[in-house]
Amino acid sequence: MGLLARIRKEWFIIGIVAVIVSAKLQPAFGVKGGPLRPEFTITYVAVSTIFFNSGLSLKTEELTSALLHVKLHLFVQSFTLVFFPVAMWLCIKLLALTSINTWLLRGLQTVGCMPPPVSSAVILTKAVGGNEAAAIFNSAFGSFLGIIVTPLLLLLFLGSSSSVPFSSIFSQLFMTVVVPLILGQVSRRFLRDWLERRKPPFGVISSVVLLMIIYTTFCETFSNPDVELHHLSLLLITFIIFCIQLSFMLLTFVFSTRKQSGFTPADTVAIMFCATHKSLTLGIPMLKIVFEGYEHLSLISVPLLIYHPAQILLGSILVPTIRGWMNGRQKYSTCPVCGVKLTDLQPI
Repeated sequence: MGLLARIRKEWFIIGIVAVIVSAKLQPAFGVKGGPLRPEFTITYVAVSTIFFNSGLSLKTEELTSALLHVKLHLFVQSFTLVFFPVAMWLCIKLLALTSINTWLLRGLQTVGCMPPPVSSAVILTKAVGGNEAAAIFNSAFGSFLGIIVTPLLLLLFLGSSSSVPFSSIFSQLFMTVVVPLILGQVSRRFLRDWLERRKPPFGVISSVVLLMIIYTTFCETFSNPDVELHHLSLLLITFIIFCIQLSFMLLTFVFSTRKQSGFTPADTVAIMFCATHKSLTLGIPMLKIVFEGYEHLSLISVPLLIYHPAQILLGSILVPTIRGWMNGRQKYSTCPVCGVKLTDLQPI
């Protein structure tokens, strides 16, 4: 693959680096009260745009075929929105004994509270040949569920670090998340044929707006000289994130391939990706709302910014291995994550 093709493929990751560097060089442009006026353009316009775009792009009409697979949906949603945040909370209790930056550890907790992403889990499930309908359903349903559950989890595990009362937080969530999402879905009913013909670049639009949010978040950080980030902490967090992803993918594989589970290999593929992936597109705007005006917001956001490309990278690397396991479909196989033989694996 040529350099230009690689840049086109990875433009969003490159964009994240570029906006962070830009924020470092000229933080005054994106701070509150600056020329960009993020207290209005980002807090209301950008966040509303992302969720209106999500509502417009979610193909809820395609979810009916997967609707009745209740056991799979319950497994995925309970894993990602119950087990994941609790497991992260326990993990952080141990990591707190190390020298890792406290705010980065809190950022790991926010990762655990996030809903599944709208796109990456579906794309990887499709690439392997797994249950795409189930992946679409859980990504879409998880996004809707996350609008309510994620803010509650953030407040439960981290508390609100701003002086904004809870009622104001949820009213802002309603106006900038729920209302645009509903309007997007309503608009889709009338524009469905046009959308199918034109196929607007929904992903690109959301990603560009998301880069603006990331830029202003780091402008606030770099304009505050009291906030520092050590390179060692950053490297350790990156390593921990990859370990968490591998461990949780292995865990979902083991549980979903038990004899009593009733899941097919195609179901297992969807479960592995949907239950362990986390949404950056929905997560960053929610953090911006719940922790509005908080000086450590960007540090809390860092683990999620790392988790997003890490889950895509790791998933892409594992696609051939998981596809090979899928194609085998034999009773005695090997784990696609770690290669361990499952011949003697006993039900849990």
